[in-house]
Formats: sequence, C-alpha cells, structure tokens
Amino acid sequence: MTTSSDTTSRNDLILDEAGLERLAALVTMDLRPGDVIALHGDLGAGKTTFARAAIRAAFGEPEAEVPSPTFSLVQIYETPRGVITHCDLYRIDGEDGAAELGLEEAQARGALLIEWPERAPSMLGEDRLDITLMEIDGGVRRRVTLEGRDGWAKRADRLTAIWRFIAASGWGEASIGAIPGDASARRYFRLEKNGVRALVMDAPRMPDGPPIRDGQPYSRIAHLAEDVRPFVAIARHLRERGLSAPEILAADIEAGLLLTEDLGDRVFGAEVAVGMDQAVLWKMGVDALLELHSKPAIARLPLGDGTFHDVPPFDLAAMQIETELLVDWYLPAINGAPTDATTRAVFLAAWQPVFERLLTQPPALLLRDYHSPNLLWLTERSGAASTGIIDFQDAMIGPAAYDLVSLLQDARLDVAPEIETELLDHYCRAASATQTAFDEVQFRWAYAALGAERNTKILGIFTRLARRDRKPRYLQHIPRIWRYLERDLAHPGLSSLKAWYDLHLPAGIRNRAIEA
Repeated sequence: MTTSSDTTSRNDLILDEAGLERLAALVTMDLRPGDVIALHGDLGAGKTTFARAAIRAAFGEPEAEVPSPTFSLVQIYETPRGVITHCDLYRIDGEDGAAELGLEEAQARGALLIEWPERAPSMLGEDRLDITLMEIDGGVRRRVTLEGRDGWAKRADRLTAIWRFIAASGWGEASIGAIPGDASARRYFRLEKNGVRALVMDAPRMPDGPPIRDGQPYSRIAHLAEDVRPFVAIARHLRERGLSAPEILAADIEAGLLLTEDLGDRVFGAEVAVGMDQAVLWKMGVDALLELHSKPAIARLPLGDGTFHDVPPFDLAAMQIETELLVDWYLPAINGAPTDATTRAVFLAAWQPVFERLLTQPPALLLRDYHSPNLLWLTERSGAASTGIIDFQDAMIGPAAYDLVSLLQDARLDVAPEIETELLDHYCRAASATQTAFDEVQFRWAYAALGAERNTKILGIFTRLARRDRKPRYLQHIPRIWRYLERDLAHPGLSSLKAWYDLHLPAGIRNRAIEA
C-alpha cells in the first residue's frame, strides 16, 4: 500500500529478516548529511537488525562488527558513505536526557539512526523517515511501514518504487550496494545474486530548468536526455553493431528505472591508475569507435516495444549553447564580473564560421561522453567488443571526430601529446582504408575544432559545478583542459578563434584560481 501527499508518504512492505536487511541497505544508499531515520517498534521487532544492516551496507562489509548502543546510548561510525550516528533512547530520561547526547551536533556531521525515538520526539524534527516494524506470522515476517515526512516524502516513495522494481524484475533476493554516479542526477545500485551481478539505474524524468532562450531550457537546446528511453534505444543499437553496451534486463520506462547488465569495475581510468598501459586501452577505445563509424549513422532507433527514439542532431543551437558556458560561467569567475555584451558578441562571431563548417561534416552517431569514466576493459571479450561503453543517453548525430576528441583529450586524466598523435594517426589510417568518403584533411580540422568546442564547454561546466552545485573537485581539472584547448587552437584553420582566446583569456590568467 502506498499513500502520499506533498509533505508525507506512507508505504507498507511485508518482509522476512533477510528482506529487512536488504531494505536497510537500500535506504543507506540514499542517506545524506542531516538525515534522520527514526526506528519504531516493540522489543524484538527488528530495529537493531535494521540499523546494523544499514551501517554494514555503509561500510560495504556484510560482516562488519556493529555493537548495539543499548548501554553506550550512542555509537558513531565514519563510513565511506559519510558519518552515521546510531543511538538507542530506550534508557534515557526524557527530553533532557536526549539533549545531553549531542544529537544536534551529530546531525550536523551526518545521518542519524534512532531507536526508540518516541522517548524524545521533539529531537526528531519534521523532515525525517519514520520506519515502523511489527512482527507478523508468528515473528517469521514483519510489516514495515515507511513514512516519509517533508523532504523525505518523495524520497521514501522513490526508494519503495526501486524496491518493488527490483522484486518485479526477479532480483528481490539480491544484495544491494551503491556504485559511484556521475555529475548528473542519475544513481546506480549494484545487485548480486548467486554470484551474478546486475545494475539498477535510477534516472527519474527530471523537470525542465528555467527557459533561457526561445522559451526553452538549456537541456532542450543542448539535446540532453530527459528520460531513459534514449539509453534503452542506443544500448540496443550499439549491441546490434557488435559493441559492448549493457544489455537491458528489465525496464520501467515511465518510472525511469532500468535493470542492466553489469559490465564490471575495470574502468579505463582505474586501470591506468594501477599500471595498465594507457596507449593499449585508448587504442581499444579508438578501435570501438572505428567499428561504430564503419556503417552509416541511423537517426531513428527502435526501443523494441514498437516505439522509437529519434536521435537529435548536433545542430547550431546546441553548439552555441555549449560554448556559451564559457562566457556565462568561466569568464565571469576569472574576471570577477559578468561578461559584457560586446565581448559575448565577438565570442559568438568568432565561433560562427567554425560551427557552419562543422555542420557540413559527414554525420555519425556521437556518444557525447566517450571518455575514461565511461569505458571499461572487458578482458573476456575480443576486438571492438573488449571496450565496454556506458553513459551514452545524450547521443546525437554529428561529426565523427567528437567522440575521438572526448577519448584522446580526456577531461579527467592526462593523455600525453604523443599518445594523442599516435592514436589520431591510427584512426585516420584505418578510416582511410575502410571508409571510401573519408577526408583526412577535413577530419583533422574537425578534430581540432570539436576539441576547442568541447574543452570550451567543459571549462564552463566545471566552473558551474563548482559555483552553482557546490562540487569544487572539478576545478582541479581546469589546467588539463587548458592544455588540450591550447593544442586545438594551434590548428591553422582556427587562427581567428585563437585570437579571441589570446585577447580575453591570455596565458597569464588561464589558470587563475576560481573560488567555489
């Protein structure tokens, strides 16, 4: 049963003890600093079982020792998912006793798991998740009621929807763990059952942002995916091309939930960090692109249910809105003032002939984020299929060089100029031998132009992530982005564009510190 309003939600589940522990793990994957989880129920109802399972899930260690706070009253855990304070109020003497436990300070540091919260109700606040446990069927199972209040109302509904989706997909007995997400609102959960893994992608349809041009938000102009339909269609298409995108095992398109094949953990960036030869991995990535580009791009892709996804074009409006992130975010951060109208106009005028020429390039399916965080080494596969590919829902139809730039000018880690040159040459040789219409001169110009476009966009995005979204870690990559951008602007065909950057962002200020 589910009931909801704007400020409260109620969801009932019937679970055995193993199910209760899995639910605790799922709730833990959603914990944030300041969260309060209030655990209600009689003695033996399972409050401590839930709390221990939640803390073990936060550590990622199913056998971690989690002592009961019955006598200490409070136990604090520094976990990879943040600080969790587990407290048992059964033995406290009313509100005054609870106040002495320092729960306000603990809440400021992380999340609270509170057993017997009714002993100090005023300490709970209105924004919380109440979980009530009641034994049924002679103690074999429990009725678990999740009541989300205020900000927890929608979160509790979403967690319940994920729980039910997992069960309906045949993975209800699987263990649940988190894996890192990306800079978007998507989340990922790893399931494991009988030694087999799968991933849940939690990607609810996001509301549009404010209109910024012609009544449209940034996401529409830049053709960003609004739901999971593009992911399903493009994954299917890539697999038909013999490439290793995740197989879709189950889907609730309307809810924004997918169960997919788990391609593992051998992400290109992580493999380089432990000593794998970067040139070898990156060549694998180039070879997968060559396979993708060996056949004409298809703009209308079936989802397998009778419907289609129309892949949008990388059109003039998308190119413009992406590059404008530099004058909207990066340039003001560097200069300490908004970009004036004249500077913006000259910037757009410098880019206009570049965009017009890019629009004449032969079309290909560009995956948009084809770089080390989204590529995996699949050691059990061969050829182009040995590169696992994820995070392609924002794909467009545009110049083939875009994805090659994403790979060879990786925003997250250094690609040495000699590796970039070697693999660009390798791509051109192979494409010249297999693609009758391939024009190497045009392609190399497009590579430099798209590198300049992409790195310009990234300077703006990383600044926006730091200043608007409070994610300052992205600023560490800006010096690398400038090194790539300088390589791109050195192309003779981009001399007019280079002049704008040299005038408005001269070498002396390009790596000026930005305040988050």
